[in-house]
This record gives sequence, C-alpha cells and structure tokens, in this order.
Amino acid sequence: MKEPIKVFGNVGSPYTQKILALLRYRNIPYSVSWGDVVHNLSLLNIEPPKPVLLPTLIFKDDNNKDICKTDTTPIIRHLEKLYNNKSVIPISPVLSFLNYMLEDFADEWTTKYMFHYRWYFDEDAENAKKMLVLQHKLNIDDDSLQEFGNVIADRQINRLWVVGSSDETASLIDQSYKRYLQLMENHLSQLPFMFGNRPSSSDFGLYGQLTQLVGFDPTPSNIAYKKAPRTVSWVSTMSDLSGLHNKGGIGEFFGIDNKEEDKNLNYFNDNDYGWIETENIPNTLSDIFKEIGKVYIPCLIANSKAYDNGDDVWETKIDNSKWTQRTFSYQAKCLNWIKEEFDKLSSSDKNKVNCFLEDTGCNEILN
Repeated sequence: MKEPIKVFGNVGSPYTQKILALLRYRNIPYSVSWGDVVHNLSLLNIEPPKPVLLPTLIFKDDNNKDICKTDTTPIIRHLEKLYNNKSVIPISPVLSFLNYMLEDFADEWTTKYMFHYRWYFDEDAENAKKMLVLQHKLNIDDDSLQEFGNVIADRQINRLWVVGSSDETASLIDQSYKRYLQLMENHLSQLPFMFGNRPSSSDFGLYGQLTQLVGFDPTPSNIAYKKAPRTVSWVSTMSDLSGLHNKGGIGEFFGIDNKEEDKNLNYFNDNDYGWIETENIPNTLSDIFKEIGKVYIPCLIANSKAYDNGDDVWETKIDNSKWTQRTFSYQAKCLNWIKEEFDKLSSSDKNKVNCFLEDTGCNEILN
C-alpha cells in the first residue's frame, strides 16, 4: 500500500481545496499540513520548491527521494499514472481536451473573480486579512493579527491591477461572475458534473475557486446564495465525494439512478462509465464555453502576444471593455499547453472539437 501523500497548503487557497477534494473522491490516502509551507517542509528536511506555491505535494522520484510538485493540473495527471481508481480524465479524447480547457479556465480566469472580490471591497478585505493570518496561527495576539493582516492586505490590494482588477474592470468582472453562476445553475439542473455522472478534473478546478467565492468572501457569497442555490449546494457536497460511485454511494443526491443493475457498479477500475457521449454534449456546457470565449480567450491571446514581444503590461478589449494587466509567463505557457493538447488529437477528433467550439469563440486559439 502506498504511503499517504503529504500535502502542504492553506485553507484560503482554492488550489489546495481543489486537490484535497480530488484526493478524497479518488480515495487516495493523504495527510495535510496547514500553514507556512517552507517552515513545514524544513521540519522534514525537504528542500522547498522554487517558487513556493499552494498546494505543495510530496512524491517519490525514481531513486525514492522526496520531490515537491506544485502545479495542480500536472499533479492531477501524475496521479492518474499512479492510481487507477476513479479517473477524473474522460476517456474520450474530445471530452478530455474540453475538460483540459475548462480546467484551465477555472484555474486562470475564475480565480480573477476570487481575487477581485477579496481585495477590491473593504468588507471582503477586512475579512480576508484576519482569516488568512488566523489560518496560519490561531493563537496570535490581537496586535500582531492586525499588523500582519495589514501587511497582507496592503500587498494584495496593490496587486489588484496585476490580475486586471480595477475601477474600470470591476463591472466586467462582476457581470462575468454573475453570468458564470447562472451558467452553472443551468448546467447543474441537467447534469451533476460538467461531463456526466462523474466528476472530471475541471469539476474540481471550478470547485476550488468556488470554495472561496461561496464560502469565504462575503460579497461573492451573498451573490451566489441569491442567484445560484444549486451551485452553492454543489460546492458543499463536492468537498467530499469519497463515497460517490462506491456501492451504496451518494448518487441519489446528484440524480444518479441507483438502479439494481447499477448498485454493484463502481468506477474504481472502469473509466468507460459515466461520461456523456461526445455526440450528445448538452447546450448548457456549450454555453459555459461561450463565456470562456467571451472573457478568457481574449486574455490568453493578448497575454501571449505581450509575452512574445517582451512587454511587461498588455491591454485589450474583453466584452467590449478595456482590460489592462501585467504579462504572465505562466499564462503564456497555459496557451501553449492547450495547443499541445489539441495537437495530440487525431484529425477526426480535432474536427469534432472545432465543431463543438465553432460558435463559442474558443477555437480562435486553436487554428
């Protein structure tokens, strides 16, 4: 039996929540250490990664030496190689690619909702600067809590423009978030997960960001509770799906029939079962990709051009509004990785992807 995977993270990190929920669903043993990652790694004499990101997971290399991994998307694919049970990558190459693109949207665009609401509004910033410190040290004295909280808030508020949040873009972000919640509501009224009756990696990516938007930050939480009750309930249950698809699992909550012939089925070693058919992708999922094409694809394209040109800052139009932010090398890599995933597809599957994305604006980065 494999040793539990060591996870180092923070409660307020959507990416930590993403990976923990995935580990629980896949019944992969783990132990989690909250707080300062560098300090906690030093206690185990493990060299911290560069840069230190949340979460950090410890794996063994070919020489049985501890190594750190920090990027959740490749971590999830690495886990697929190590564990066979309850795969979160659709077996269909077409669905697998769409899942990859949707996970990237979750990680790189919906996190803008989270960062914007957390540090743009006074109430949310006051909440975050206290809670983030307390999540590192619960018994900190009040004066130090205030001092360290102010340091965190000042740093993050001054970084709002870096991710594109400003007075000029506040309405755009707010409207995109509200549309996104409605799109989630529409989809969850038809299916329990993005690609069928089982969660994919993109489900966990969306869930991770929503843990903060629904359960941590006051302003987006109030919006979600008013506009998206299904999504709020989905987030609550996504946190622990360890019993889903096991015999006697929690399928009824998600509208998954517990028919007699299904009761003995589980997804531990069956990746064929539970995904939607490529030919029958629902319109509710297509609508989500239209939002990706509206707001995230222009961001990816403009950032990539700026990175190639060596520009530190870029400006473009997103949803008919001016958007300005710092150039990120990582997001340039994200675009290249999406293209690489697309290039792996057969000609037939590429045609199917292009057909699905035809009216979404997303295939602009593929052709």
